[in-house]
Amino acid sequence: MNKNPIIPFLLIIFLGVGLVFLLSSQGANQEEEGEEVATEEGSEEGGGEEGSEEGASSGDVDAEGIAQNSCASCHGEDFSGGMGPALAGTSLGEDEFTDIVRNGQGSMPAFDESQVSDEELTALYDFFSE
Repeated sequence: MNKNPIIPFLLIIFLGVGLVFLLSSQGANQEEEGEEVATEEGSEEGGGEEGSEEGASSGDVDAEGIAQNSCASCHGEDFSGGMGPALAGTSLGEDEFTDIVRNGQGSMPAFDESQVSDEELTALYDFFSE
């Protein structure tokens, strides 16, 4: 009998591609679960003293969580500066802060109300100016 050498080759290719898809989907699920756990932990931590201060001035807005998700990648994990300038202890006025966030400045992109609401923006300003 003549054996066709292409069949084992195709079988290995299909199994390899299937394995890659299987492993990547498992990794994506684990990453999403990790983000959900981190978000839940962040909301639990916000219930302390800082959370009560934010609650008094900014309603139910989690300014620290928003800042970690939206600002930390450029302004540093502790907001003391990174690719972008320091935000912790900002000396900007609230109007100037709002203008920069809404319109962008330099390499900072603009964030419209669908991305950061006015209430969240006020809470962020209060969080950074403490």
